[in-house]
Amino acid sequence: MEKRMRNYTGEHIDVSYEVERCIHVAECVTRLSAVFDRNRRPWVLPDAAAADRVAETVVACPSGALHYVRKDGGPGESAEAHNTIRLIRNGPLHVRGDFTIVNGTGALVVDDTRAALCRCGGSANKPFCDNAHQTNGFVAPDTVAEPQSIIAPLPGSKLCIKTTTNGPLHITGSFVILNGQGEAVYQGTDEWFCRCGGSANKPFCDGTHEKIGFIAD
Repeated sequence: MEKRMRNYTGEHIDVSYEVERCIHVAECVTRLSAVFDRNRRPWVLPDAAAADRVAETVVACPSGALHYVRKDGGPGESAEAHNTIRLIRNGPLHVRGDFTIVNGTGALVVDDTRAALCRCGGSANKPFCDNAHQTNGFVAPDTVAEPQSIIAPLPGSKLCIKTTTNGPLHITGSFVILNGQGEAVYQGTDEWFCRCGGSANKPFCDGTHEKIGFIAD
């Protein structure tokens, strides 16, 4: 799918919006409607609030559709101390931290700090979620089958997410899995995550993609 970017210029901060990655969680609208209003054109007015508040609202966007550039000397967006993968019940993976996504040939897709990744198998914008789970009957828990007792997360490091051809996500680098309530339930450094929607051991791959003929570049 072709990337469509919208750029909104302000005096103190600029906001960019990647249309296809937006999954309409509406964190931006709920938190700062003076700046973000989908019923207005343009729907983003960067100067309608203090730059600090705009930046704070942008980083609450779980999909990574929104980003900002400060022009007033304020701090730019930085990765969180620990890489986290939050499981959304019957929905996507919300990834936060310092990560890259590469495709099956090793080519870089994004180098980012936030993303919502499809795990229902139905997105037309793989590896990103496009809300297909809302209409295809996808069912998945918001925790792992066997939660761990995590005393302290592993030290942060660059996370690499590889979208294997017709197969799962191969995620390497230290990360913590969060349940739907934001509680740490698992940590790892090398795991295969289901993205065909069929695994009986979600969020992990169990090889079901090979049986159901899952297709994904």
